[in-house]
Amino acid sequence: MAKQAQTTSTVHQGAEPDIPVAPAFQHATPAFRTFCGGHSLDALPRELDRAGVSRAVLFCGASMTRHAQALSRVEAALGSRLAGLFDGVREHSPLPSVLAGVQALTDADADAVIAVGGGSAIVTARAAAILLAEQQDVRDLCTQRRDDGRLHSPRLLKPKLPLWAVPTTPTTAYAKAGSAVSDPATGERLALFDPKARAQGVFLDPLLALTAPPSLARSSALNAFCMAVEGLQSGSGDALAEALLAHALRMLAQWLPRLAAEPAAPEPRLRLMLAALLSGQGSDYAGGGLAQALSHATGPRSTASNGVIEALLLPAVMRYNAPVTAARLEVVAQVMAPSATIDGAGGGLGDRAAAEVERFLRQLGVPSRLRDAGVDRETIPQIVAHTLDDWVITQIPRPISREGLHALLTAAW
Repeated sequence: MAKQAQTTSTVHQGAEPDIPVAPAFQHATPAFRTFCGGHSLDALPRELDRAGVSRAVLFCGASMTRHAQALSRVEAALGSRLAGLFDGVREHSPLPSVLAGVQALTDADADAVIAVGGGSAIVTARAAAILLAEQQDVRDLCTQRRDDGRLHSPRLLKPKLPLWAVPTTPTTAYAKAGSAVSDPATGERLALFDPKARAQGVFLDPLLALTAPPSLARSSALNAFCMAVEGLQSGSGDALAEALLAHALRMLAQWLPRLAAEPAAPEPRLRLMLAALLSGQGSDYAGGGLAQALSHATGPRSTASNGVIEALLLPAVMRYNAPVTAARLEVVAQVMAPSATIDGAGGGLGDRAAAEVERFLRQLGVPSRLRDAGVDRETIPQIVAHTLDDWVITQIPRPISREGLHALLTAAW
């Protein structure tokens, strides 16, 4: 009995109990339904009935309309609920395309949106739903820097049209609540955040998955890979998010090489889509990373996709973060090299994790220098400026200055 008294917290009347140190985090799982396989679209009518949908508009890119057989599967599932087709989705979700999507929803008197395609289709559909509901200029709704220098995302309170995703690439966008719209006139990235615009669910169909070029599927999967690695470096302490991210990383490490070896096989595509969903969900809690923020600013200024740019920069960012994240990289090191011996929780572990990630990415053909991805050295100051205005920069584990960003990018160039 005396021994027990030594290990039990003492509570004095009127005082807070002496609670032992334990993990502390919040993890609210949004409602989301996933349907995967050759008959996944059979569930779409039931989902629309459950939500009371009668007039749905399809959002896709012009390239999707060339895959008539695949697109007809979605149209057949919608049946009489199909109220319109908007095929004006463009890469990076430019503002004119989003505004045209808003008009399409208005003209069709839509009560739902079905995004068919990759990340741009999903982001464009989500952004259009936000602008339709809020009826304000996008610059009044997007993340802004306040007078005190802090970034602020306005609360967007209006109800949004329900959205479902029928993806063609393994993008993390299906799980997200944010939408990044590009302004071609200024080069700015306008970020809209609204949990009410999050997709209700996703339908992973093998025929739709095979419509994307292998290079596009690879780029999207590389983004999911980077987000899993960066999320695992977070200091959130969320064990549930870590489980999502760790399994996403395992699947991505296994199936990205399979995609390269079997570009016309449906299984690698579907497995990577499931991994991207896990990575997107886990990173919602863990936050983004510096490689992600840099890719948002660098991708549009290169000849490579955002996913490739993010993967190119990831090892350098891991090494930059290592002084504060090395102890959190054990999971990354174990996934990427399961048979290797863990050599402590200091800088050595951080170096090994970064080296294993770098080795894996080079085997996939990811370039090692920004100049090899079509980035002009003269654009580095612009990239730095846009990176510092990215909301993701507020979540990174090790803060970085303007000068530090310039040095990192110059070294990577």
